[in-house]
Amino acid sequence: MKLFRYGKPGKERTAVIYRSHSLDVSGFTENYDEPFFENDGLVRLREYVKANHSRLAPVSAGERLGCPIGRPSKIVCIGLNYADHARETNAQVPSEPVIFLKSTTAIIGPNDDVIIPKNSVKTDWEVELGVVICHRASYLNESEAVNCIAGYVLHNDISEREFQLERNGTWDKGKGCDTFAPLGPYLVTTDEINDINNLRLHLHVNDQLMQNGTTSNLIFKIPYLISYVSQFMTLLPGDIISTGTPAGVGLGMTPPVYLKPGDIMDLEIEGLGSQRQQVKAWGKNNLENYGS
Repeated sequence: MKLFRYGKPGKERTAVIYRSHSLDVSGFTENYDEPFFENDGLVRLREYVKANHSRLAPVSAGERLGCPIGRPSKIVCIGLNYADHARETNAQVPSEPVIFLKSTTAIIGPNDDVIIPKNSVKTDWEVELGVVICHRASYLNESEAVNCIAGYVLHNDISEREFQLERNGTWDKGKGCDTFAPLGPYLVTTDEINDINNLRLHLHVNDQLMQNGTTSNLIFKIPYLISYVSQFMTLLPGDIISTGTPAGVGLGMTPPVYLKPGDIMDLEIEGLGSQRQQVKAWGKNNLENYGS
């Protein structure tokens, strides 16, 4: 099952893809949020759609898409989880997962504009696989972790490298700026993916291929990551763990290449859909229409 949300920022309605048709399910649930996942929403939604699909209103192909999850409590990101990415940035392959948090105010829809922050000169791209949590969880072992996955989502982990690496602090400074977390188009449930450890992921900037990787190269696999993160914080339904990016980011090039106004990013993960964002310069008017 593929879940999505559509409409104006802050006023999104819920919908699903059923037998290749986009159908509004806002009569069943107003949001795909923590209470939805916590109360077996995925199971109940599947039954509802199966019983009522012929009576559900279609969703127009021209609608804006929002983040498929209503504002999660947190986005937990894993740094340096592909060996090739660690090498290109001259970083040591970590012995344990690197964890940082990405602000939920950074969330936008998959095709919304990305805004270069005020005073930024090193805004970068990162295509990533996100894992969506469906149960409250802490201190899990790996066998328990697999039962906490609602599904998967495409994430562009936009990063400002100067803020992240040169401003005396944790990575969060360069990760949580407004519009820095395009998510979607879909939350794809686990039954839709044959092998999560063998998905192609790629990203283009202005039609030039920058990243071309596979989840088979994840250093720390998904059950381990969920278990590991749960040792340090409680995961809530709807939370997202973003699993890291492969080689090909702007920071790793010689010389480095960063985003500029007018650039177009296209990214995709096999089975999870695609995103397309236009990059714009910071300005108060540019931030009026962003949101999840």
